[in-house]
Amino acid sequence: MAADQLEFIEAWTPETGAARVLAGYADRFGGRPAGVWAAPGRVNIIGEHTDYNGGLAFPIALPHCTYVAVAPSGNEVIRLASAQADGLWQVAMPDVAPGAAAVAGWGSYVAGTVWALRRRGLAAPAVVGYVDSCVPFGAGLSSSAALECAFAAACRDLGEPGWADTLPARRVMVEACIEAENQIAGANTGGMDQSASLLAVAAHALLLDCRSGEARPVPFDLAAAGLELLVIDTRAPHQLNDGQYAARRATCEAAAQALGVATLREVPLSGLSAALDALAGLPDGPVAVKRVRHVVTEIDRTARFVDLLEAGRVLEVGPLLDASHESLRVDYEVTVPQLDVAVAAAREAGALGARMTGGGFGGSAIALIPAGAGRQVASAVAGAFAAEGFGAPAFLGAVPAGPARRVA
Repeated sequence: MAADQLEFIEAWTPETGAARVLAGYADRFGGRPAGVWAAPGRVNIIGEHTDYNGGLAFPIALPHCTYVAVAPSGNEVIRLASAQADGLWQVAMPDVAPGAAAVAGWGSYVAGTVWALRRRGLAAPAVVGYVDSCVPFGAGLSSSAALECAFAAACRDLGEPGWADTLPARRVMVEACIEAENQIAGANTGGMDQSASLLAVAAHALLLDCRSGEARPVPFDLAAAGLELLVIDTRAPHQLNDGQYAARRATCEAAAQALGVATLREVPLSGLSAALDALAGLPDGPVAVKRVRHVVTEIDRTARFVDLLEAGRVLEVGPLLDASHESLRVDYEVTVPQLDVAVAAAREAGALGARMTGGGFGGSAIALIPAGAGRQVASAVAGAFAAEGFGAPAFLGAVPAGPARRVA
């Protein structure tokens, strides 16, 4: 495909994002909101499906953000509108509870966040809000967590100005957003996405220890090594609440229980063979063996990736990305043909390494490529998609950005 036909999704400036949601708010609700907040999407460099297993993950926040124009509603009714959805979404806060029929659809992430903040004794008003986003929806880049985290920051600023500016406060918001997604939105995810969106540091990746809760910024300057990171949005449908994600989490939790450990993080790489032998005879042994093998080896790959990065050996990390994708394809079984084709085409076009990123079952892949090769690699991927009869993918550059914040 010709380079001028490729679709690259650019991040908005804070000024552009704020102007869009202020105009949308005025059109849908009239007047001016109390403020505008933004929260980034994320891309996970390595460490997939490890967060809910107490493992390690290594995400960066994207410059692509969800922007929200927000004001207190003045009552207990949340009212929302979005540039990405038709109509008005609303719910009365007394009706918000786990499994409640009144809470469904995209607004459940917002209502759930208010509900979870209040459960922690924090002032969080019901709000009127308008949403617009340059985080690709359904791309596995955590548009849902960006939505939660933008409203978490907004509601806490409105409830207690300045409270959300400290690291301990942001950790509380991470916990609230995870609970919102798990209990109200119905997606039983881990905490990587919310941590990346609320705890990110510009120009750094976050080494997340999902057992201890530690989030350590690690300098992530690919340009200094003559590299860049290309994100490939396959446009294959991506959903985490259809049962597949939950089934894998349940298998891992059952395997940990069978092995007598709190999480699979407690299974060392040196003890993997023995653990797999112990699981093999169980009723779902063959599946459990594959899932556990992925998790334990992925935690090790993540640790080795960070070690290489901190040793200045970033040119050597490509095989770890490749091995991560193969493990996700064969053992965790969360790739789809579009992801596999994107990864293979990127490698053939010169990527040092490539892998799917996010929960899988669609979504995005990443490729570590020489600086300046973005359009060349993207053209090769788009050509491979066309040859397979897939719809055209989209692309974006991934540069580590900062966390959720007030922008206007």
